[in-house]
Amino acid sequence: MSLALFVSDIHISSPSDPKCALFLRVLEQARARGVNDLFLVGDIFDLWISDRRYFTEQYSLVIKKLRDLQASGMRIHYFEGNHDLDLAHFWRRQLGVEVYTQATFFNLNGVKFRVEHGDQMDPSDRGYRFLRWLLRTPLLVFMQRHLPNWAVRRIGERASRVSREYTSNIKVSSDTRARDMIREHALRAFREEPFAVSVSGHLHVNEDAEYQVEGQRVRCINLGTWLKEPFLLRVEGSLIAVESVASWRQD
Repeated sequence: MSLALFVSDIHISSPSDPKCALFLRVLEQARARGVNDLFLVGDIFDLWISDRRYFTEQYSLVIKKLRDLQASGMRIHYFEGNHDLDLAHFWRRQLGVEVYTQATFFNLNGVKFRVEHGDQMDPSDRGYRFLRWLLRTPLLVFMQRHLPNWAVRRIGERASRVSREYTSNIKVSSDTRARDMIREHALRAFREEPFAVSVSGHLHVNEDAEYQVEGQRVRCINLGTWLKEPFLLRVEGSLIAVESVASWRQD
């Protein structure tokens, strides 16, 4: 029986951010509980670009903790979000963390999971899809890796703020609209390739609902954001549970 842990949209803004300390405590608890697979489902940091020293030095404690977890045998899976870009250049090449840019399937304790950050849920949002493609073109990746640190920080912080405002105030004007998007996307994805559970983040709303699709039960989980209330997903044996970080740490 394996134990997997999922977190998303922590949006750590600095080493002094209380969410950073809380995340470190969760990681320590994960090691104590023997977590086998840790899934970072995007936007763990409010901004991370490539292997820039500004980020690797600023978040050295988080990096060290994750290195320690890997050394203990934990598998770490990191999904690119819309606030953390070009992750493979550092996280895969230097840390050996598995990095994903698209939805990926996993078999956990005999259950098929579809995991993604969730920023591609709306196929009609052509503006964002173009921007997402543009940021990953060779020219933009080259610029992200070689611009001066001050320029990367200033541009990235502004882009991060605009992205969050767009997601919260324009793209998703209400929790009801967000939940509709999560459900509609999961049902479309199921018809492309069936699964039992979908896990996503991005939309900053907590969702845990079950639907019947073509005679099969599908569970849709969106992990919300630590900007509101920190939640995580625990998969242990037959248990698939969304829990508040506070209650999980006190068990």
